Amino acid sequence: MKKIAVILNGCGHRDGSEIHEAVLTLWAIENAGATWEALALNKPQARVLNHMDGRLETDEPPRNMLKESARIARGRIRDLQTAKIEDYAAVIIPGGNGTASNLCDFAEQGSKMSVVPEVTKFLEAAQNKGKPIGAVCIAPIMLAKVFGGQGVKLTLGSSEGDAANAARAFGASVIACKATECVVDSELKIVTTPAYMLDVGVNQIGEGIAKLTKEIIRLI
Repeated sequence: MKKIAVILNGCGHRDGSEIHEAVLTLWAIENAGATWEALALNKPQARVLNHMDGRLETDEPPRNMLKESARIARGRIRDLQTAKIEDYAAVIIPGGNGTASNLCDFAEQGSKMSVVPEVTKFLEAAQNKGKPIGAVCIAPIMLAKVFGGQGVKLTLGSSEGDAANAARAFGASVIACKATECVVDSELKIVTTPAYMLDVGVNQIGEGIAKLTKEIIRLI
């Protein structure tokens, strides 16, 4: 059975992985006949935000990405730094604002962003081994940074806005896409879908993530 690595970075869309996107990704993988293992960095989150009002929780202690992500994965998770790409058939990264501040610093640096070295290493290893990579919501901005020099085709929902402009500056080809659809770069084996980059409901992002997952499995 094909096993897919799902990279998480916390629990909650404001400062970690977007829970709807993460859970729908796990559901889509199993529904397509594959299996999954969650991975996360054993490091503190960049920040902790109140999910009621979005305010920075200055009195909250730091939260660990691995421990927080284990809430979503029901403990079925391991440290990304100990994971080997050879153990997986593909990689999928759900979105969430935390993805733009924990796995990279796009939320703070915009087009001057960098991707966490451990994540870059894992993604480059996946491509070098011919393993497909899927990214949801804001996560494709990392693929634009890592693979922009190869002219990767991807979506961030709209073809306009800060994220799309930054992706193009990295060399990516940005394609507008509905939440119910996905964009496939067959040459680089990269599949992306907008999810909550657009103002849509859970059913629509579920449809898009299901299509992304089927394409990922097809490319394996």
